[in-house]
Amino acid sequence: MPLLGQLALALALILAIYSIAANIYGLRGGHRDSIVSARHALWAMCAMVTVAVGVMWNALLHSDFTIHYVASYSSTTLPTVYKITALWGGQEGSLLFWTWLLSIFTAIVAYQNRRKNLEIAPYALSVMAGVAIFFLAMLNFVTRPFVLMAHVPLQGTDLNPLLQNYWMAIHPPSLYTGYVSATVPFAFGAAALITRKLDDTWIRTTRRWAIFSWFFLTLGNLFGARWAYEVLGWGGYWAWDPVENAAFMPWLVMTAYLHSVMIQERKDMLKVWNLALIGMVFGLTLFGTFITRSGVISSVHSFTQSGLGPYFLSFLIGVAVLYAILLIWRVNDLRSPAEFESYLSREAAFLFNNLALIGIAFAVFWGTLFPVLSEAVRGVKITVGPPFFNEVNAPLALALIFLMGVGPLIAWRRTTPRNLLRNFIAPAILGVATGLFAFAAGLREWYVLAAFSLAAFVLGTIIVEFRRGVTARRHMVSEPPVRALANLVAKNNRRYGGYVIHIGVIFAFVGIVGSSFFKTEVKRNVKPGQSFTIGAYQLHYLGLDPTETAHVETIRARVEVFKNGHEVAAMAPAKLFYKAAQQPATDVAIRTTPVADLYLVLAGYDDASGSATLQVFLTPLVFWIWLGGLVMAIGTVIAMWPNVRERAAIAAAVRGRVENAELAGEPFAGGQ
Repeated sequence: MPLLGQLALALALILAIYSIAANIYGLRGGHRDSIVSARHALWAMCAMVTVAVGVMWNALLHSDFTIHYVASYSSTTLPTVYKITALWGGQEGSLLFWTWLLSIFTAIVAYQNRRKNLEIAPYALSVMAGVAIFFLAMLNFVTRPFVLMAHVPLQGTDLNPLLQNYWMAIHPPSLYTGYVSATVPFAFGAAALITRKLDDTWIRTTRRWAIFSWFFLTLGNLFGARWAYEVLGWGGYWAWDPVENAAFMPWLVMTAYLHSVMIQERKDMLKVWNLALIGMVFGLTLFGTFITRSGVISSVHSFTQSGLGPYFLSFLIGVAVLYAILLIWRVNDLRSPAEFESYLSREAAFLFNNLALIGIAFAVFWGTLFPVLSEAVRGVKITVGPPFFNEVNAPLALALIFLMGVGPLIAWRRTTPRNLLRNFIAPAILGVATGLFAFAAGLREWYVLAAFSLAAFVLGTIIVEFRRGVTARRHMVSEPPVRALANLVAKNNRRYGGYVIHIGVIFAFVGIVGSSFFKTEVKRNVKPGQSFTIGAYQLHYLGLDPTETAHVETIRARVEVFKNGHEVAAMAPAKLFYKAAQQPATDVAIRTTPVADLYLVLAGYDDASGSATLQVFLTPLVFWIWLGGLVMAIGTVIAMWPNVRERAAIAAAVRGRVENAELAGEPFAGGQ
């Protein structure tokens, strides 16, 4: 079986190389059969990588310790769900999983474009095959997943205890899906540059892929934050860790791209900028894999040091240089006669939105890379901690939130001051009133007051937009308000799905601000029967409760939680010891409410006396971060939902190109 897996990867590499060769031969000589053969080769490549993944999963599930990877990341006592997730628990397995996702997305794109986009799709598929060749080469020659053990152990080393958590079952797949699916719009952008098909066809073709990538990047970052919150036992969810930053940067740039392409679609502007943005997104996904696997930056999230770093860095530099050359080569073809007519316009708001997002991304990039650069240049590693990221990004975040509220309520081209006043007076009053209420409630930090005021302002602008749309629809069609709202969203799902996403962003923003400024911490050593307080809660410690299974030993502290004299929860934080891995871990207890989280950690204990050291955090508004993520997910699904009006527009565009080609006496391949 291991030989079958490695053979499948070798065949997948050959098929990827053949696909590029067949595409080039078919495109240059006009041999349609070769292009079809190239597409079939990509489907076969996907099948071969799937075989390799199946072999690895079979080995993990059956504890086949003849394979070095299985012996290193599994054990006989490991629960089945974590034997499955062990596929992405180590270096070789995660690269195999990454390559599998890439092969699946390549196969889907080949199927979607078998009868359309025939002018640029072969080039895009060749770009995707080229990316697959790099990863397959790593799996075949550098970090082979099916290396055999010289001496087969009876018991595996086990999966890292930090990864034996349900959030880690979904965090890496979500993040990898977001990373890998970004290859699709990048490949079509490169294909558009190669073929000089520089209208917005490539954007329309890959719009849902871009939203799909953003959706899973959002989930990946959110699930990762939740994992850090529950597993690491430090009371936080984001530490500006280098690997966290590497996942955050593509999300920022993809967000900028999704806003910027609206200007190109509407006004035929920012063509160079949009192609540069999608190139940056793809480059940052490669940078994230480099950070995680090179060992140049230490992180709780990264893999151990390996020889992959130079290969990934070389590939990243090569892709960046080639793409930049392509972009510079076509820059004259990308110029547009259209110009910004006014700074008081929606396109200007979107442009400033882009600048804020890219500014945050650059600050994060610089802070992440600076320790490495300082060590290389001066020989001293200067650590860049959370204070730097918070100080630089906090004002930019406020500007971004403000622009989020401004954009929807101003018109394309230009807006008059009178319209501005009419559109913004109600949201502005709501924002000011919120700030005054927060001040009266005792809040004095200027950033918190500004953040809450702007959050209320943005929510006000979104409410105004929904109310305006529902009112207009009820004037045209006699419908009850709820039905009018549902039909409004259904017929304009991209626009109103975006507004729902904005609501989710505001919820998460409020949660981040509240949890960052008002956290309370108490640490107490208590004996059974003793109590202590934090905020409005009284914690009563009952004692220790040990349990044991074949896989893990557990010591739980039993704690009763009272509020205003009434018991509201029974919590049981724990210390764990994983036998096969011979490593300890922490299991926190969390009581979540919309107002605040009560976060309880068993920091230490004494078996003889039964005493325990409890570390307790009371953190306001964390709930709104997770709710905001859920609302963003719902909004993304709404925005991606198939729309009859959009399909009709695409069909009309295709018909127009056919008619223009016929008038010019040229054959048209795009709709065949």
